[in-house]
Amino acid sequence: MLYLTLRHYEYVTAIAHHGSLSGAATALHVSQPALSAALSRIEAHLGRVLFLRRKGAPLELTPQGRDFVTGAEALLVQAAQLERAGTAVQAAQHLTIGCFSDLAPFLLPRALATLRATLPQVRLDIIEGHFEDLITALRAGSCDLALTYDLGLDSSFTRQDLHHITPKALMPPDHPLAAQEDISLAELARAPLILSREGLSIAHMMRLFKALGLVPEVAHRAASLELLRSLAARGEGIGLAYSLPPGDLTYDGMPLVARPIRDTHAREPVVLTCHATPADGSPTAQAMTALTSALTGNSSES
Repeated sequence: MLYLTLRHYEYVTAIAHHGSLSGAATALHVSQPALSAALSRIEAHLGRVLFLRRKGAPLELTPQGRDFVTGAEALLVQAAQLERAGTAVQAAQHLTIGCFSDLAPFLLPRALATLRATLPQVRLDIIEGHFEDLITALRAGSCDLALTYDLGLDSSFTRQDLHHITPKALMPPDHPLAAQEDISLAELARAPLILSREGLSIAHMMRLFKALGLVPEVAHRAASLELLRSLAARGEGIGLAYSLPPGDLTYDGMPLVARPIRDTHAREPVVLTCHATPADGSPTAQAMTALTSALTGNSSES
């Protein structure tokens, strides 16, 4: 006799997708204590721990937990297919793809075109946001996969590197550093900088300097890429950004030059990621395969 029911498998996959007992309990319409007790019984029956529990941190899948969730998701997909077998109309499939805001103009339209050609029967929605917004959406299950920078994804996420981007220093054409083909972080540390206001982005930029023992001066934190470019063109400081539009004029018509950063540790991977491992044959798994093929090596650098 089988001890675990499909409901038990739903419990574990929901906890993996939401990263917390509270989020999974809300989605499953059960109480958090009941879900916690069920998870303890499941782990006791299996004889292995599926989730690491750390105070104040999301639940994190163990290696055994990731294997279990992969099998559980496949089982639930098969069960749903069996349940629908013989019906005249199957439930419409749906996929939500997220993208980091600065990358969205470069990658999202191409990604949608690829998915419409590959999965014509699937309804597509998009989410554009910063890293933390996307990770929250992936954990909550409101986003199936995302195109973003790898700014610290934990082991519960499946990721595929697509390409790497070198950051650019932005300045007016008459700036002394504009005559160089590339610029070092050490040279930038001697000038006031303009960085993104987004928390993880600015933290990442500061770590690049810290790795070299440098402490740069930050003159402005811009809420948008175009504001960052405009401030740099007006001489408010040197802008530093990864994704840049083509062209050498800002929105207000000011000329601007971009020079790559020569420090190799500043190169950042662009990744395609989803929470946990998608079930074989699922829309998410098919989308991961199609987008990896279409976008690998297609850098958004201008």
